[in-house]
Amino acid sequence: MPELRASHHHSRSYFSSYSPSPHMKLLPRRTHLHHPHHHYEKALCLKKYSKWLLWLGLSIYLFSSSSSTLFPRPTPTSLPKTTLPLKTTPRALIEARNTSTCPPFKIYVYDLPSRYNRDWLADRRCETHLFAAEVALHEAFLDSPRRALDPNDADFFFVPVYVSCNFSTPNGFPSLGHARPLLASAVELISSQLPFWNRSRGRDHLFVASHDYGACFHAMEDRAIRNGIPEFLKESVILQAFGMRTTHVCQEVEHVQIPPYVPPDIERWPASETVKRDIWVFFRGKMEVHPKNISGRFYGRRVRTEIWHRYGNNPRFYLRRKRFAGYQSEIARSVFCLCPLGWAPWSPRLVEAVALGCVPVIIADGIRLPFPEAVRWQEISLTVAERDVGNLEPILDHVAATNLSAIQRNLWDTAKRRALLFHRRIEEGDATWQVLKELEGKLDRSWRWGQDQQLRVASWS
Repeated sequence: MPELRASHHHSRSYFSSYSPSPHMKLLPRRTHLHHPHHHYEKALCLKKYSKWLLWLGLSIYLFSSSSSTLFPRPTPTSLPKTTLPLKTTPRALIEARNTSTCPPFKIYVYDLPSRYNRDWLADRRCETHLFAAEVALHEAFLDSPRRALDPNDADFFFVPVYVSCNFSTPNGFPSLGHARPLLASAVELISSQLPFWNRSRGRDHLFVASHDYGACFHAMEDRAIRNGIPEFLKESVILQAFGMRTTHVCQEVEHVQIPPYVPPDIERWPASETVKRDIWVFFRGKMEVHPKNISGRFYGRRVRTEIWHRYGNNPRFYLRRKRFAGYQSEIARSVFCLCPLGWAPWSPRLVEAVALGCVPVIIADGIRLPFPEAVRWQEISLTVAERDVGNLEPILDHVAATNLSAIQRNLWDTAKRRALLFHRRIEEGDATWQVLKELEGKLDRSWRWGQDQQLRVASWS
């Protein structure tokens, strides 16, 4: 098995060339002495006994914890045992030094061999297609002020495996057949050569599953449900685009819901409030005349077929079934943009509509949307039940006559657009920033955070 390197390079280091070392090395970290402040004068003998008891307790704690966490689980392919520096800096000092607006925790990015990630970038579609959040998050984490160069400083561990870049299928869509074995190989590598996976059983490790049904790794719902989430990922945190308000096998794992990837150059379009909107209702995409396709499955639960049959000849509905490279110009000219489900309930149309100021009309029963605190979907979009597709026209007419202007004012707030777009370098309020904010609420999964809490209790008890 190839050697896993502990990376201490700065941003975009995974594009650099490396010279493998025969042994994994971790940079030693500086330790800091911490003297507690006393609020009242105490007798000299009481001070001495207090300090003696404190250091005795810390010594016992550090000795007992180090015996089980300093060495990786023995495996036939393990590197020689490497003693790792203990963490002794109190959490309060770390937080006091933090001057960033990002949430106050650290993420270590594993430096995996190139076959897990950067080799896939030979196909440029890997960086720009709707599943490319796995690439964008990797680059943003590498360049983030929240990145930990020393894994001992990390609260979370990001495992950068690109599973959505295998464009080997005849139709040009990415294949997911390799996803499970590739991820399993990465987990075996990091668990056999570094201790951080084993000490938490992967609870503080992050993976991206940016395709149709998340960590179930299949584009068809029935197969995704049958396959389920791989056992080795069930304790980890998954960053996935799939989300439902109801229970679903493919979200039965700790996760953060992320938006589908849309290249951030969409921000170059003119401000939404300045654009003339001469299209009333817009949709361009797959709409089957006969809903049961060659696979024997009904595409999008017949919703798109119903839209085409009912409104295909309605001049107020701009519906197109063929691809067009300049479709974003059509979105920018539209008042309402239909966002019906396809194979999965979500699609990049949702992000594109928000970014270009077109009111999203979401037709996907039970869908859950990303970052509800930042985006407040109920204020910028419409939700129409799948059974009510036949009433779309009167529904939209009613909205136009009542609160369309209020919806558009909320929608045209640039903060909403920013929250749904990934940038190669993290920007305050953007999609990666929102992911970090969500992870802040999951710090109880961090092994290091738990140790800090125990140390704090031991220090003041």
